[in-house]
Formats: sequence, C-alpha cells, structure tokens
Amino acid sequence: MPNEKPLVRFVDIQKSYDGDTLVVKNLNLDVAKGEFLTMLGPSGSGKTTCLMMLAGFEPATHGEIYLNDQGINKVAPHKRGIGMVFQNYALFPHMTVAENLAFPLWVRKMSKSEQDERVNKALAMVELSAFGNRRPAQLSGGQQQRVAVARSLVFDPDLVLMDEPLGALDKNLREQMQYEIKHIHENLGLTVVYVTHDQSEALTMSNRIAVFDDGIIQQCAPPEVLYEEPDNAFVANFIGENNRLLGDVVEDAGDSVKVKIDDDSGVVHANKINVEGVGSRTTLSLRPERVTVDPEPGSVPNIFAAHAKELIYLGDHIRTRFTVCGHDDFIVKIPNSAAHAQLEEGATVNIGWNVEDCRALDPSD
Repeated sequence: MPNEKPLVRFVDIQKSYDGDTLVVKNLNLDVAKGEFLTMLGPSGSGKTTCLMMLAGFEPATHGEIYLNDQGINKVAPHKRGIGMVFQNYALFPHMTVAENLAFPLWVRKMSKSEQDERVNKALAMVELSAFGNRRPAQLSGGQQQRVAVARSLVFDPDLVLMDEPLGALDKNLREQMQYEIKHIHENLGLTVVYVTHDQSEALTMSNRIAVFDDGIIQQCAPPEVLYEEPDNAFVANFIGENNRLLGDVVEDAGDSVKVKIDDDSGVVHANKINVEGVGSRTTLSLRPERVTVDPEPGSVPNIFAAHAKELIYLGDHIRTRFTVCGHDDFIVKIPNSAAHAQLEEGATVNIGWNVEDCRALDPSD
C-alpha cells in the first residue's frame, strides 16, 4: 500500500472567501485508498472548508485537488463519485427510507432491479432492513444517521466524506455510532475523510488525524503518535488532556534540556522536541497519566511538591488537581488502588516524572 498512488491529493491548496484573508493556506495532503483520515480542529480552522472543496461545494482559490490521479477542480459535485454524510442527515422527509436510498441510484439511471438490490444490501449493512417503508420522521436520530450513512454508500463511491455527522446525537448514541461507522469502514475497505472538532471522536475512529489551526495542518499522524509525540504546543493541548509549564531553557544537552520554571520553583529536565537553545522560551507538555505520586527518591529526575486541590473519583482512576510549580490546574490521573487511598484534599505529596514523558515544545502563552 505505501507504493500505491494516493486516492486523494491536495496540492498547494489555498482558499479565500474575500480575496484577502486565507482560511486555508498552502495545503498539501495525501489520502491513501482505504484510509480513514480525520480533519480535526477548532471552529474556523479550515477543516470544513477543505472538505467542501473536496466535495465540490466550494472552489479552491489556488492549487489543484486530485481524485484517482485526475484533477477535479472543474468537475461538478455530482460527477465526482463521492458519498456525503452531513450533520443534519439531509434526508428527504417526503420519501421513505428505501426511496431516500434509491434516489442517488435513480439519478445515476440504474435499473429498478439493481436499485432494489443495492437498497436492500445497504439497509442490511446498517441493520435497518425492517425500516425501508418508514419515513425519516418515524425514526430516531441514530436511525436517521444510519440511513444517511447507508445512502452515502449505496452507489459504491470511491470516497465518503463525513461532516460532523454525529454532532446532533446524545453522548451514548454518538459513541455507539462512532464504532458502527468505524466497523463499516473496516468491513468495506472504504476511504473516508471525516471532519470533527471532537478530539476523542477522532482518536477513536481514525487511521490518521490532520490537526488544523488557522488554515494550516499543524501535524498529521496516527492517533497514538499525535497523543504521545505532539510536534508543537497547539497539538499537545488540543489532543487529550495535557499539563503545561512555561519556562526558559537554561541548559541544552542535545536530546534534552533543563528548563527553569517561570515562578522560580525549580528546574525541569525535559525531552528536547521543538525548542531553541539556552535562553529560549518553551512550553513543557506532560500527560496526566505519566505522573507518579510518591515516587521513590532518585527513581525519576523530576520531583516536585504538589498540593492536592480536588479529587474526583472516576472508577478506574482518581482525577486529582494539584498546585504544582505555581500552577493550580496540574492534573494527575491516579490509578484507583489501595496505595493512594489515603490521599485527601489539602494534602501535600511529592509527584514525579521521567525526562522522556516531558516534551519541551514551542512557547505558547
């Protein structure tokens, strides 16, 4: 698969709505055949605009988009062979479920027998075979969304685009639908480009995630790489929970640095990732689950006093908010074990972490 040509290519794509401000800036991105790629970012970051350009609903201001090695900038949306799933389902209320699914087949002038065969297959795929004669208003939100997914797949598209498709569902149903879409993707070998601002949704479903901010991809990588090895402070803060400590580099050892924390509470040994040399500002990034409470003396290079401000019981772990190095929102996820059962709000304990778990990144205020 690494030697195959990508199914989708964005080449030097720019987009401006007013001729002045770029909402997408020099985007270069490949999507492999069979991949589930998620475009993730805050509102206004450019992710939905990229999806709309790929779908053909928005023209690119500059650059070219390729599908199956063919430029599609001037190809009409309905001729791109792309399935689309929207947040609001976009089902025809006056049609039955089966008629909704048959519509894209009718547009493509397929025979009635082939329409029926494909509709039945698509309904079975989303476990709605018994609902073909119902109208959308007679279905739950989750059922309507499954119909929308089935309609996007019924004509065997090369590519399926999903724009915040689970945003209108409640939490439990949204999580259930994440797994259903993920399994459909895996079972059919689909290529999916998915847009969301929900980072847990992106981590659950994707082969790769492109993290957008200010019209630029900040990092594009598999979920575990984004979480464990963020390239910059924005990605570290946007993906998962993250502790941030600001300071100045006082010693540079090549692969690691020593950083003096802003409130003069001490010096942290950190992994040098995206930071200049001595004298430069840096944001230290540290995941809550990488911190140890009451570490053995000398077992880790970074040990600091921590004052427990809040303990929240979450079953498998206790989410504890400490004051550390002058920061009141330093989060530690403590495994729910007898060893830490005596920790109480107001207590002061030592916490510690390893150099490789603390990443020195670009300064972020």
